[in-house]
Amino acid sequence: MSSRVGDLLIQAGKITAAQLDKARESQAATGTLLGEALIRLGAISEEELLSTLSKQYGLPIANLDGQDVPPEILTLVPHELALKHHLLPLELSGSRLTVAMVDPSNILALNDVKFITGFDIQVVLTSEGALKALTEKLYEGNISYDSIMEDFDEQDVEVVGNPDEFDLHAVERATEDAPVVKLVNAILTDAIKKGASDIHIEPYEKSFRVRFRIDGVLYEIMKPPYKLKNAITSRIKIMADLDIAERRLPQDGRIKLKLGNRKEMDFRVSVLPGLFGEKVVLRLLDKGNLQTDMTRLGFSTEQFDHFKEAIARPFGMVLVTGPTGSGKTTTLYSAISELNKSTTNISTAEDPVEFNLGGINQVQMHEDIGLNFAAALRAFLRQDPDVIMVGEIRDYETAEIAIKASLTGHLVLSTLHTNDAPSTVNRLLNMGVEPFLVASSINIIVAQRLARRICSGCVEEVKVNPEALINIGVPAAEASNVKVFHGTGCSKCAGTGYKGRVALYECMVMNESLKEFVLNGASATELKREAIRQGMDTLRAAGIRQLKEGVTTIEEILRVTVPDNK
Repeated sequence: MSSRVGDLLIQAGKITAAQLDKARESQAATGTLLGEALIRLGAISEEELLSTLSKQYGLPIANLDGQDVPPEILTLVPHELALKHHLLPLELSGSRLTVAMVDPSNILALNDVKFITGFDIQVVLTSEGALKALTEKLYEGNISYDSIMEDFDEQDVEVVGNPDEFDLHAVERATEDAPVVKLVNAILTDAIKKGASDIHIEPYEKSFRVRFRIDGVLYEIMKPPYKLKNAITSRIKIMADLDIAERRLPQDGRIKLKLGNRKEMDFRVSVLPGLFGEKVVLRLLDKGNLQTDMTRLGFSTEQFDHFKEAIARPFGMVLVTGPTGSGKTTTLYSAISELNKSTTNISTAEDPVEFNLGGINQVQMHEDIGLNFAAALRAFLRQDPDVIMVGEIRDYETAEIAIKASLTGHLVLSTLHTNDAPSTVNRLLNMGVEPFLVASSINIIVAQRLARRICSGCVEEVKVNPEALINIGVPAAEASNVKVFHGTGCSKCAGTGYKGRVALYECMVMNESLKEFVLNGASATELKREAIRQGMDTLRAAGIRQLKEGVTTIEEILRVTVPDNK
């Protein structure tokens, strides 16, 4: 979307110049349109954007939900042109072709379509998200793995042999075989379309399967022929620039995939030798979906105020805890983005660096040459830092240096793997850190989980016995008044009833009272009880709040949180 549209939005009083500048930075980094960048930053809603453009240009707004376009209309505009200019032909009436567009100020796009089709163009407005969804559905449809597998026959080369008798040339021939290349490409692009966060390619004794993790839950996608397991694994290893002859040791790499609309997607590749072959896990890293706006992460108003106050302090530690895949990195990146100013020196030690952030000094760990978190921290302290982010505190050495840095005028952000906020204190003490250092260094501890959101396309109210709500922690006085929703399943959510995720937070502010508890050797249970008494919302309480707001379901709360012991 052009700068002209940005100027129009400023003139209409919908956004500020500062918001426009921030959106342009996001646009340059992610490759999205300006309007989409403004929506993701929370500067304007999708409805406000379309309404403003509609008034400015005198154009109607098209509703693309359930829209069907005949193939003869689609063929009028090539797929590449539709992707390039973010538009889609909808219908033809006489010599007038109706085209849905995201950016009505793009005169070049209109001229291209008019030149190629020979028709007069009638423009209607739509959002980037709606246009993208319909474009993928109409031009590409859903990937049919069955049709891809028809290209294979019994004569296809299988990569076999033990590690000592490994024919490298046979491997390369097999992995460059067109059906293998097509299948691997289909798996990667299908994962992007389905919004998967991870791809699991798993060999077993007599079977071979591919699973996607979508909104935190694994789904089996397909079972390729068993004889293709080595060819598929080797193809991915070649794409990630890994050693295909080495099948006895774990390997890590990265794949950068260029998509048709100029968007790039990174895959972090991990190969693990198993009993029956190499298991491959690919983590999808989509910078376009990285949420760095703290106001949209899922904090309650009180939690947001506590967190923002903690990261605004000139020194101390901010710890984010939770299991792998709970969104800790996103929360830290949002905090870093908030602190990222030309007057602040920020350095991060990460393993691996998942996203490149402009204006921040990011360092990739290399354990094999001695560059670990502790070594990076020592180096940072000689680099005149203001803010330090450590990917994870795993041992006493890293914890000791991080705490000392926080006590000598630096703000330190890091993560730990613990079940809740209070148990983080015990984890540090068990590492060997002295209680007085823990009490004096920590500003706030944030525990988090990700719960699936109810799909907006099929949400409906469901009757629930108040007793069931009381059992999960809803106060008895409120239980009969709480409205509960769930998703019935639709094409938008692939029949699951869920689309997207929301973060649940537990924020424990280390005030004087809790510091006294730590110094007196209190247990995690005692710390939690005192924190709750002072008003801390637990993970279960955060889940119940999202349930009351109609964001998630009882099943999700039970899946990702545990009851609070009274």
